[in-house]
Amino acid sequence: MADYDLAVIGGGINGVCVARDAAGRGLRVILLEQGDLGGAASSATSRLIHGDLAALERRSFARVRTRLGERDIWLRVAPHLVRPMRFALPGQSEERPLLRSLLWLHERLASRIGLPSPQTIDVTHHPIGDALKRPFGTALEFSDCVVDDSRLVVLTALDAAERGAVIRTGARCIRAERDQFWRLAVIDRGHRQVITARALANASGGWTGTVAETVLRMPLPKLGAVQIGQIVVRRLFDSENVYVFQNADGRLILASPYERDFTLIGSVTRAFTGDPAIVAIGASDISYLCEAANRYFRERVEPVDVVRSVAGVNQVADRKGRAADRDGSMMFDFRRGKAPLLTLFGGDLTTARLRAERAVSRLTTHYVMSPRWTANAPLPGGDFAWERFDLEVEEVRYRWRFLTEAQAQRLFGAYGRRLADILGQAKSRADLGQSFGEELTEAEVRHLMAREWARFPDDILWRRTKLGLTMKAEDQVALAAFMGKHAEPMAAVEPAPIRR
Repeated sequence: MADYDLAVIGGGINGVCVARDAAGRGLRVILLEQGDLGGAASSATSRLIHGDLAALERRSFARVRTRLGERDIWLRVAPHLVRPMRFALPGQSEERPLLRSLLWLHERLASRIGLPSPQTIDVTHHPIGDALKRPFGTALEFSDCVVDDSRLVVLTALDAAERGAVIRTGARCIRAERDQFWRLAVIDRGHRQVITARALANASGGWTGTVAETVLRMPLPKLGAVQIGQIVVRRLFDSENVYVFQNADGRLILASPYERDFTLIGSVTRAFTGDPAIVAIGASDISYLCEAANRYFRERVEPVDVVRSVAGVNQVADRKGRAADRDGSMMFDFRRGKAPLLTLFGGDLTTARLRAERAVSRLTTHYVMSPRWTANAPLPGGDFAWERFDLEVEEVRYRWRFLTEAQAQRLFGAYGRRLADILGQAKSRADLGQSFGEELTEAEVRHLMAREWARFPDDILWRRTKLGLTMKAEDQVALAAFMGKHAEPMAAVEPAPIRR
């Protein structure tokens, strides 16, 4: 028999969702990620969980209904990571007469989960207008959701592990031989081993075509690649809204609250060629986003004000590299006497769960497995109603009184009801061990290393948290020294099942 029923190459959102779905249906699963979970495009998304108004303009009603259904599922199963937000479109009511009707239809297609309805706002007498240039008159406001993209990837992988999947980061598949089952040659942190699996899923994101051609030796049809780029600047507004602007060239530009003290502005997409591992947003794109923001905000943004830029690459089916279908693509290859091969690429966060569910369901003719289940199972820490988020934060502050409100919100927003696994019976910050700046403690670092596959400082500073934005250089050096000292005994630890 093969070692596993399904091997997954790639630890981005597609890969971890497939691993979680398959493990929960009773399959023996192993996921191989050459770097860190969510280390590429899955940490450079627009962070939106949404219905896609642009699709409504194209009259893709069924598609929008599906996306809105997925939005509601994510809000239900990951209420600590997925947060409802109000999206404001200043000046759009006069420029796009159909927008009011589209927003009304957007709400009608959504299920009734309690999100506020669309409304028209007088910008001159509303906090939304405080940060904007005058005059804008009115703004249209509607509800959708934003998500911590990289933590969504990590917690999905954690749930897969707790359901029996083996998650290996720093493990690169260098060769795959296909017969009645797959034989995978893997370099796992310097050690070569051979793994066998009855089926294989190629979910390697920007490397999908490269893996198919060089590892599987089964070239795919001609694929394109799209780069997405965004910038982070100091916070431009005090309201908790996402601003949506239509730029002069017709592109939509979003400005979102980001990690309390910052604003995320994006995005720019363009065709990409080269190595996805070294993708970076270009100077011209940074200038473009700055100028787009300057058309609307009072406070000017210059390229020198950019605190951080983020960029990622994903494969698309369009050979010209234009914006791909946000629902992604999936291919299934099965021949008599040959093990099945799933290939997933493209797509955004909103439909990742459904995309994985459909992909794993293609294997039902080859395996005995349980029914679909992911729509109703919360991710680790998400076993509470989304409306209770603020109440849950208050309970956290009551239990661990040494936490500030900002600290409680960050910690609960990252770990939900699993926060006790980190803070335990601590009565003071000193009980949590060494501190790395004002936010990060030894207890959290040990948890991330032992249970969430963090191996290097960047894994913690930019993916499991975004504390790299504010942590001082000397604290980052101290964190690197601590992780280096404790890496060996923790590196081989597989997350143990947690009581559910």
